[in-house]
Amino acid sequence: MKTVTAENTVNLGLNTRKLAVAAVFAAAAVVGSTISFPVFGSKCAPVQHLVNVLCAVFLGPGYGVAAAFIASVLRNLLGLGSLLAFPGSMCGALLSGLMYKYFKKLPAAYAGEIFGTGVIGGMLSYPVAALLMGNAQAGVFTFVIPFLISTCGGTLLAALITLKLEQIGFIRKANDLMKS
Repeated sequence: MKTVTAENTVNLGLNTRKLAVAAVFAAAAVVGSTISFPVFGSKCAPVQHLVNVLCAVFLGPGYGVAAAFIASVLRNLLGLGSLLAFPGSMCGALLSGLMYKYFKKLPAAYAGEIFGTGVIGGMLSYPVAALLMGNAQAGVFTFVIPFLISTCGGTLLAALITLKLEQIGFIRKANDLMKS
């Protein structure tokens, strides 16, 4: 069995800096989930959506999904979230990361987060709610509006932060640092 060392993590496609930043972002999402509000049976946590966009811009889709997954696990273990955190946060992180990766434009990351979480994540929450949470009243579109409300708030915060970071050149410098 081969041991994972700093020298061979490159072969695994791992970037130690990105792993560390993903861990910090996951922690921020967990702490930020203490700021939440209920909307139609879901627990809306806008900080998770802010983190999704930051992950998209600084880490890419893979690390963003990993950070969203870890945050969802921790939120559930700590009683700060529900199983609906998984489809909402992970779909938003994935689509936001992919959109930013291919278009290299901040509005693409915002649109990916809103559509990924609000529409795709909202719709994928239906089977989670119905089958795993026993919510027989849930429908395919039950969680779309609450997820859209949450993601729009978090994405607006992300836009305010990332636009300023782009203006001062921080995003380019940080992304250059993440590659080395």
